[in-house]
Amino acid sequence: MAAPIQDLSAAMNLTAPTTAGWLTILPVALCFSLAAILILVRRHQALQPVVASAGLLLLVALNATLLASVIADGPVTMVMGRWLPPFGIAFTVDLTGALFTLAASVAALAACLFASGDIDVSARAQGFYPFLMLLMAGVSGAFTTGDVFNLYVWFEVTLIAAFGLMAVGEEAEQIDGAWKYALMNLVGTALFLAAVGLLYASFGTLNMADLALKIRTGESTQPGMTLAVLFLFALGLKAAAFPLQMWLPAAYHTPRLTVSALFAGLMTKVALYVLLRLFVMLMPLQREELSLLIVIAGAASMLTGALGMLAEDDLRRVAGFGVIAGIGNMLAGLALGSPGGVSGAILYALHSMLAMTALYIAVAGIGKRLGGFSLGQAGGIYARDPLFSFLCLALFFAVSGLPPLSGFWPKAILTKAALDIGAWWLADVILLSGFLTTIALARIFLLAFWRPAETARSGPATGGAAPLAILVALIAGFGLLPESALSLAQEAAAGLSAGDAYVGSVFPTAVPP
Repeated sequence: MAAPIQDLSAAMNLTAPTTAGWLTILPVALCFSLAAILILVRRHQALQPVVASAGLLLLVALNATLLASVIADGPVTMVMGRWLPPFGIAFTVDLTGALFTLAASVAALAACLFASGDIDVSARAQGFYPFLMLLMAGVSGAFTTGDVFNLYVWFEVTLIAAFGLMAVGEEAEQIDGAWKYALMNLVGTALFLAAVGLLYASFGTLNMADLALKIRTGESTQPGMTLAVLFLFALGLKAAAFPLQMWLPAAYHTPRLTVSALFAGLMTKVALYVLLRLFVMLMPLQREELSLLIVIAGAASMLTGALGMLAEDDLRRVAGFGVIAGIGNMLAGLALGSPGGVSGAILYALHSMLAMTALYIAVAGIGKRLGGFSLGQAGGIYARDPLFSFLCLALFFAVSGLPPLSGFWPKAILTKAALDIGAWWLADVILLSGFLTTIALARIFLLAFWRPAETARSGPATGGAAPLAILVALIAGFGLLPESALSLAQEAAAGLSAGDAYVGSVFPTAVPP
């Protein structure tokens, strides 16, 4: 006897998706499509940078449209297969996710434009551009997914692409760096997957909005601190936070610097985004309990990064320690957990995506002009290329957190947030880290740019300044006209902390307690 046919319509969404709903998944679909197209045209090496740049420009436009939609109408959700959440795989984008996605696509576009002069025919033949688009698919998916397990999936996508990009060129130093990168990130991913398994065992769901509702009502069979510590360790490793940071400067200087620029701008920020999403929206009580541990890791990361920048002679490793110092500032905002702390962390992350990408592009330009990356043998760039020197000086101001550029505002917000709760020592560490970073970058400018060259240089006198100019212009605009960015960061922090709009986007009939 045949089994009776069951009516599943109550579990399905039969309403046609909205335009905004499609915008949540189009960035991922576009990146996968571009990766496939670039593989198909792999024999046409001159065509690859054109296709990739045009595709990333379209990605920026899509993400800007998505941000405008979220600003106008609030968070938006798209569920796969028409299954109602939490059964269907959800893509949910709130203001925080939209801001991160747009900043990531802008940084990737600048790196891609720089790659047209940095990635040679051999590296193109090894798949640089398809790997770039695969990386952006993973990054976009991580910022837009509404499901914790799919965060793990997108981590895997980014890691596959990252391993390929690290090995482009097949030099011994690159393979060594790729092994270090792979080992540490695979450990972090395994720990993250274990935490995801425990999370599902505790709540029976991995949809973030559903988790938010169940956590608020105390529906759990497992201790929350175990989950929080696992997530913190796994994501701290991926973010290169103290004391798990040394793999980053040991690995980021080995690949092509276009690849380093992509990683510095995007990879650690994905981990930071997930920390914000989990600890601010889903586990605020656990964040409060772990705040001392997080703030110590943040302060130590700031000081370790700034002192590392002072100690290093290799410009590529100096930039790597700069990434670590920036992660420390973001962790400080997460630890504070206040509206000012969270908005400062979000704002710093957006600034860092652009500034760290630009810093590695600047280091690549310095290396080309000097024929190497050693500060001990540097000099004479200002006399040969004043425009490039001016762009680097403006960038150094932004990275140091000096006014009036973009790095000043998030540091000012974080310092005020620390002072508001009486954490004078944290405010002092933020300021001291900025002061040490200023000294480190001033040292680079004095030695590499201002000091006369002792011998004639073999590198090109100019070139590669256009992508750097685009990023510096955005950084300068961000710093000189900060009102919109500050307002959006504050609104994003409020939405992340409350979570009601996010939950309402997924479950329109739910009434959060």
